[in-house]
Amino acid sequence: MKLVLAIAAALAFAALPFLSGSNYIVGVGTSALIFTVAAAALNLIYGFTGLLSFAQLGFWGIGGYATALTVVTFGGNFWTGVLAAAAINAVVALVVGYPMLRTSRHAFVISTLTFALLVSLIARDWVDLTRGPLGIPDLPPPRAFGHVFSSTHQFYGIAWAFSVAMLAFLYVLCSSRIGRTLVAIKQNEPLVRAQGISPMPYKLAAFSISAAITGAAGGVFVFHLGIVDPLILDFYYMQTFLIIVIIGGTGSFWGVVVSGVALSALPEALRFSDDFRMIIYGVILVVAMFAMPSGVAGWLRERELARLRASLR
Repeated sequence: MKLVLAIAAALAFAALPFLSGSNYIVGVGTSALIFTVAAAALNLIYGFTGLLSFAQLGFWGIGGYATALTVVTFGGNFWTGVLAAAAINAVVALVVGYPMLRTSRHAFVISTLTFALLVSLIARDWVDLTRGPLGIPDLPPPRAFGHVFSSTHQFYGIAWAFSVAMLAFLYVLCSSRIGRTLVAIKQNEPLVRAQGISPMPYKLAAFSISAAITGAAGGVFVFHLGIVDPLILDFYYMQTFLIIVIIGGTGSFWGVVVSGVALSALPEALRFSDDFRMIIYGVILVVAMFAMPSGVAGWLRERELARLRASLR
Protein backbone atom coordinates (compact mmCIF):
# COMPACT_ATOMS: atom_id res chain seq x y z
CA MET A 1 0.00 0.00 0.00
CA LYS A 2 2.80 2.39 0.92
CA LEU A 3 4.58 1.65 -2.34
CA VAL A 4 1.42 2.34 -4.37
CA LEU A 5 0.95 5.67 -2.57
CA ALA A 6 4.62 6.52 -3.16
CA ILE A 7 4.32 5.85 -6.91
CA ALA A 8 1.15 7.95 -7.06
CA ALA A 9 2.87 10.79 -5.18
CA ALA A 10 5.92 10.60 -7.48
CA LEU A 11 3.68 10.84 -10.55
CA ALA A 12 1.79 13.76 -8.99
CA PHE A 13 5.07 15.58 -8.41
CA ALA A 14 6.13 14.85 -11.98
CA ALA A 15 3.03 16.71 -13.16
CA LEU A 16 3.81 19.91 -11.22
CA PRO A 17 5.43 21.81 -14.15
CA PHE A 18 2.34 21.06 -16.26
CA LEU A 19 -0.06 22.17 -13.52
CA SER A 20 1.64 25.48 -12.74
CA GLY A 21 3.19 28.06 -15.02
CA SER A 22 4.79 29.85 -12.06
CA ASN A 23 8.58 29.62 -11.93
CA TYR A 24 8.36 30.39 -8.22
CA ILE A 25 6.12 27.41 -7.37
CA VAL A 26 8.13 25.05 -9.56
CA GLY A 27 11.35 26.37 -8.00
CA VAL A 28 9.99 25.64 -4.51
CA GLY A 29 9.09 22.14 -5.71
CA THR A 30 12.64 21.65 -7.00
CA SER A 31 14.13 22.69 -3.66
CA ALA A 32 11.69 20.42 -1.80
CA LEU A 33 12.76 17.41 -3.85
CA ILE A 34 16.48 18.04 -3.33
CA PHE A 35 16.11 18.79 0.39
CA THR A 36 14.11 15.60 0.86
CA VAL A 37 16.91 13.54 -0.70
CA ALA A 38 19.52 15.21 1.54
CA ALA A 39 17.33 14.64 4.62
CA ALA A 40 16.78 10.99 3.68
CA ALA A 41 20.56 10.59 3.37
CA LEU A 42 20.98 12.11 6.86
CA ASN A 43 18.29 9.73 8.11
CA LEU A 44 20.43 6.79 6.94
CA ILE A 45 23.31 7.72 9.24
CA TYR A 46 21.31 9.37 12.05
CA GLY A 47 17.93 7.63 12.04
CA PHE A 48 19.04 4.11 11.12
CA THR A 49 22.59 3.98 12.47
CA GLY A 50 22.07 6.31 15.43
CA LEU A 51 24.98 8.64 14.66
CA LEU A 52 24.25 12.37 14.53
CA SER A 53 26.50 13.69 11.76
CA PHE A 54 26.98 17.40 11.11
CA ALA A 55 29.47 16.38 8.42
CA GLN A 56 26.49 16.24 6.04
CA LEU A 57 26.76 20.02 5.71
CA GLY A 58 30.39 19.66 4.61
CA PHE A 59 29.48 16.93 2.11
CA TRP A 60 26.63 19.12 0.79
CA GLY A 61 29.11 21.95 0.17
CA ILE A 62 31.82 19.70 -1.28
CA GLY A 63 29.24 18.28 -3.68
CA GLY A 64 28.20 21.73 -4.81
CA TYR A 65 31.75 22.91 -5.42
CA ALA A 66 32.88 19.62 -6.99
CA THR A 67 30.06 19.71 -9.53
CA ALA A 68 30.57 23.37 -10.38
CA LEU A 69 34.35 23.06 -10.69
CA THR A 70 34.03 19.96 -12.88
CA VAL A 71 31.98 22.01 -15.35
CA VAL A 72 33.60 25.45 -15.12
CA THR A 73 37.26 24.66 -14.40
CA PHE A 74 37.90 21.12 -15.63
CA GLY A 75 35.79 21.12 -18.79
CA GLY A 76 33.30 18.44 -17.80
CA ASN A 77 29.53 18.56 -17.91
CA PHE A 78 26.77 18.59 -15.32
CA TRP A 79 26.30 14.81 -15.33
CA THR A 80 29.96 13.97 -14.80
CA GLY A 81 30.07 16.72 -12.19
CA VAL A 82 27.30 15.10 -10.12
CA LEU A 83 29.01 11.72 -10.40
CA ALA A 84 32.33 13.30 -9.39
CA ALA A 85 30.65 14.95 -6.41
CA ALA A 86 29.27 11.60 -5.25
CA ALA A 87 32.59 9.80 -5.77
CA ILE A 88 34.70 12.48 -4.05
CA ASN A 89 32.37 12.59 -1.07
CA ALA A 90 32.34 8.81 -0.77
CA VAL A 91 36.15 8.74 -0.67
CA VAL A 92 36.39 11.68 1.75
CA ALA A 93 33.81 10.02 4.02
CA LEU A 94 35.82 6.81 4.07
CA VAL A 95 39.03 8.68 4.91
CA VAL A 96 37.63 10.90 7.67
CA GLY A 97 34.94 8.48 8.80
CA TYR A 98 37.26 5.66 9.84
CA PRO A 99 38.96 7.57 12.67
CA MET A 100 35.74 9.42 13.59
CA LEU A 101 33.72 6.23 13.96
CA ARG A 102 36.32 4.74 16.30
CA THR A 103 35.51 7.44 18.87
CA SER A 104 32.51 7.66 21.21
CA ARG A 105 29.16 8.88 19.89
CA HIS A 106 29.63 12.28 21.56
CA ALA A 107 33.12 12.70 20.15
CA PHE A 108 31.78 11.67 16.74
CA VAL A 109 29.27 14.55 16.80
CA ILE A 110 31.98 17.09 17.70
CA SER A 111 34.41 15.79 15.07
CA THR A 112 31.76 15.90 12.31
CA LEU A 113 30.93 19.48 13.27
CA THR A 114 34.63 20.34 13.11
CA PHE A 115 34.81 18.78 9.64
CA ALA A 116 31.87 20.90 8.43
CA LEU A 117 33.50 24.07 9.77
CA LEU A 118 36.80 23.13 8.10
CA VAL A 119 35.08 22.70 4.73
CA SER A 120 33.45 26.11 5.20
CA LEU A 121 36.86 27.72 5.88
CA ILE A 122 38.36 26.07 2.79
CA ALA A 123 35.48 27.31 0.62
CA ARG A 124 35.98 30.84 1.88
CA ASP A 125 39.78 31.04 1.99
CA TRP A 126 41.09 28.83 -0.85
CA VAL A 127 40.50 31.60 -3.35
CA ASP A 128 42.56 30.06 -6.17
CA LEU A 129 40.21 27.09 -6.31
CA THR A 130 36.84 28.27 -5.00
CA ARG A 131 37.14 32.01 -5.79
CA GLY A 132 36.42 32.73 -2.16
CA PRO A 133 33.42 34.87 -1.20
CA LEU A 134 32.81 35.69 -4.87
CA GLY A 135 31.94 32.09 -5.57
CA ILE A 136 31.36 30.63 -9.02
CA PRO A 137 28.41 32.41 -10.67
CA ASP A 138 26.59 31.87 -13.97
CA LEU A 139 26.73 28.09 -13.94
CA PRO A 140 25.71 26.83 -17.39
CA PRO A 141 22.44 24.89 -17.66
CA PRO A 142 22.72 21.10 -18.01
CA ARG A 143 22.59 19.55 -21.49
CA ALA A 144 21.50 16.09 -22.59
CA PHE A 145 20.99 14.67 -26.09
CA GLY A 146 21.28 18.15 -27.60
CA HIS A 147 18.64 19.59 -25.26
CA VAL A 148 19.43 22.46 -22.89
CA PHE A 149 17.61 22.47 -19.53
CA SER A 150 17.67 26.23 -19.28
CA SER A 151 14.33 27.05 -17.63
CA THR A 152 13.10 26.32 -14.12
CA HIS A 153 10.39 24.03 -15.50
CA GLN A 154 12.92 22.03 -17.52
CA PHE A 155 15.39 21.72 -14.64
CA TYR A 156 12.57 20.43 -12.44
CA GLY A 157 12.57 17.25 -14.52
CA ILE A 158 16.23 16.65 -13.61
CA ALA A 159 15.54 17.24 -9.91
CA TRP A 160 12.51 14.93 -10.01
CA ALA A 161 14.38 12.08 -11.75
CA PHE A 162 17.35 12.46 -9.40
CA SER A 163 15.11 12.45 -6.31
CA VAL A 164 13.11 9.41 -7.40
CA ALA A 165 16.30 7.46 -8.17
CA MET A 166 18.01 8.35 -4.88
CA LEU A 167 14.94 7.77 -2.71
CA ALA A 168 14.28 4.42 -4.42
CA PHE A 169 17.88 3.38 -3.76
CA LEU A 170 17.66 4.43 -0.10
CA TYR A 171 14.34 2.63 0.33
CA VAL A 172 15.77 -0.62 -1.00
CA LEU A 173 18.87 -0.22 1.18
CA CYS A 174 16.94 0.61 4.35
CA SER A 175 14.51 -2.28 3.76
CA SER A 176 17.29 -4.81 3.21
CA ARG A 177 19.29 -6.91 5.65
CA ILE A 178 21.86 -4.11 5.73
CA GLY A 179 19.22 -1.64 6.90
CA ARG A 180 18.03 -4.03 9.61
CA THR A 181 21.62 -4.54 10.75
CA LEU A 182 22.11 -0.77 11.01
CA VAL A 183 19.00 -0.51 13.21
CA ALA A 184 20.33 -3.34 15.39
CA ILE A 185 23.65 -1.49 15.75
CA LYS A 186 21.77 1.63 16.78
CA GLN A 187 19.67 -0.18 19.38
CA ASN A 188 22.27 -2.52 20.91
CA GLU A 189 25.78 -2.53 19.48
CA PRO A 190 27.25 -4.94 22.09
CA LEU A 191 24.56 -7.49 21.22
CA VAL A 192 25.40 -7.14 17.52
CA ARG A 193 29.07 -7.81 18.33
CA ALA A 194 28.02 -10.84 20.36
CA GLN A 195 26.34 -12.22 17.23
CA GLY A 196 29.69 -12.13 15.42
CA ILE A 197 28.92 -9.00 13.35
CA SER A 198 31.50 -6.22 13.18
CA PRO A 199 29.63 -2.86 13.32
CA MET A 200 32.46 -0.77 11.84
CA PRO A 201 32.09 -1.82 8.15
CA TYR A 202 28.33 -1.20 8.34
CA LYS A 203 28.70 2.20 9.98
CA LEU A 204 31.47 3.24 7.59
CA ALA A 205 29.42 2.11 4.57
CA ALA A 206 26.35 4.03 5.82
CA PHE A 207 28.48 7.13 6.41
CA SER A 208 30.04 6.91 2.94
CA ILE A 209 26.75 6.24 1.10
CA SER A 210 25.05 9.06 2.97
CA ALA A 211 27.92 11.41 2.07
CA ALA A 212 27.81 10.44 -1.62
CA ILE A 213 24.05 11.05 -1.91
CA THR A 214 24.26 14.33 0.02
CA GLY A 215 27.10 15.52 -2.22
CA ALA A 216 25.19 14.65 -5.38
CA ALA A 217 22.15 16.51 -4.01
CA GLY A 218 24.36 19.54 -3.30
CA GLY A 219 25.62 19.43 -6.89
CA VAL A 220 22.10 19.39 -8.31
CA PHE A 221 21.05 22.20 -5.97
CA VAL A 222 23.80 24.66 -6.95
CA PHE A 223 22.87 24.26 -10.62
CA HIS A 224 19.28 24.97 -9.63
CA LEU A 225 20.53 28.20 -8.03
CA GLY A 226 22.97 28.94 -10.88
CA ILE A 227 25.78 29.82 -8.44
CA VAL A 228 27.92 28.24 -5.74
CA ASP A 229 29.60 30.27 -3.01
CA PRO A 230 30.42 29.81 0.70
CA LEU A 231 26.75 30.41 1.57
CA ILE A 232 26.07 26.86 0.38
CA LEU A 233 27.71 25.88 3.68
CA ASP A 234 25.38 28.05 5.78
CA PHE A 235 24.15 26.13 8.82
CA TYR A 236 20.59 26.82 7.62
CA TYR A 237 20.85 23.80 5.33
CA MET A 238 21.97 21.42 8.08
CA GLN A 239 19.25 22.79 10.32
CA THR A 240 16.66 22.15 7.60
CA PHE A 241 17.77 18.56 7.01
CA LEU A 242 17.82 17.82 10.74
CA ILE A 243 14.38 19.32 11.34
CA ILE A 244 12.94 17.25 8.49
CA VAL A 245 14.37 14.04 10.01
CA ILE A 246 13.23 14.84 13.56
CA ILE A 247 9.70 15.88 12.60
CA GLY A 248 9.31 12.95 10.22
CA GLY A 249 10.63 10.49 12.79
CA THR A 250 14.22 9.29 13.02
CA GLY A 251 14.57 5.89 11.45
CA SER A 252 11.33 6.18 9.47
CA PHE A 253 11.95 6.29 5.72
CA TRP A 254 8.43 7.34 4.67
CA GLY A 255 8.01 9.72 7.61
CA VAL A 256 11.13 11.64 6.55
CA VAL A 257 10.04 11.75 2.89
CA VAL A 258 6.60 13.17 3.75
CA SER A 259 8.14 15.58 6.27
CA GLY A 260 10.70 16.75 3.71
CA VAL A 261 8.06 17.72 1.18
CA ALA A 262 5.78 19.32 3.78
CA LEU A 263 8.41 21.31 5.67
CA SER A 264 10.08 22.54 2.47
CA ALA A 265 6.77 23.97 1.29
CA LEU A 266 5.52 25.24 4.68
CA PRO A 267 7.66 28.44 4.88
CA GLU A 268 6.43 29.40 1.42
CA ALA A 269 2.80 28.72 2.37
CA LEU A 270 3.24 31.16 5.28
CA ARG A 271 4.23 34.07 3.06
CA PHE A 272 0.82 35.63 3.65
CA SER A 273 2.56 37.23 6.66
CA ASP A 274 6.06 38.38 5.72
CA ASP A 275 6.67 39.93 9.14
CA PHE A 276 5.73 36.87 11.18
CA ARG A 277 6.33 34.08 8.66
CA MET A 278 9.37 32.52 10.33
CA ILE A 279 7.93 33.10 13.81
CA ILE A 280 4.81 31.13 12.84
CA TYR A 281 7.03 28.46 11.30
CA GLY A 282 9.02 28.18 14.52
CA VAL A 283 5.89 27.97 16.64
CA ILE A 284 4.53 25.17 14.41
CA LEU A 285 7.79 23.23 14.82
CA VAL A 286 7.80 23.66 18.61
CA VAL A 287 4.17 22.58 18.91
CA ALA A 288 4.84 19.59 16.65
CA MET A 289 7.77 18.50 18.83
CA PHE A 290 5.73 18.80 22.03
CA ALA A 291 2.78 16.94 20.50
CA MET A 292 4.90 14.32 18.70
CA PRO A 293 8.30 13.99 20.44
CA SER A 294 9.13 10.88 18.41
CA GLY A 295 8.08 12.48 15.13
CA VAL A 296 5.07 11.88 12.94
CA ALA A 297 6.01 8.24 12.33
CA GLY A 298 6.47 7.60 16.06
CA TRP A 299 3.14 9.25 16.85
CA LEU A 300 1.36 7.07 14.30
CA ARG A 301 3.03 3.94 15.72
CA GLU A 302 1.93 4.88 19.25
CA ARG A 303 -1.66 5.39 18.08
CA GLU A 304 -1.64 2.01 16.32
CA LEU A 305 -0.28 0.30 19.46
CA ALA A 306 -2.91 2.00 21.60
CA ARG A 307 -5.61 0.82 19.21
CA LEU A 308 -4.28 -2.77 19.35
CA ARG A 309 -4.16 -2.71 23.16
CA ALA A 310 -7.72 -1.41 23.28
CA SER A 311 -8.92 -4.19 20.96
CA LEU A 312 -7.32 -6.86 23.20
CA ARG A 313 -9.12 -5.75 26.34
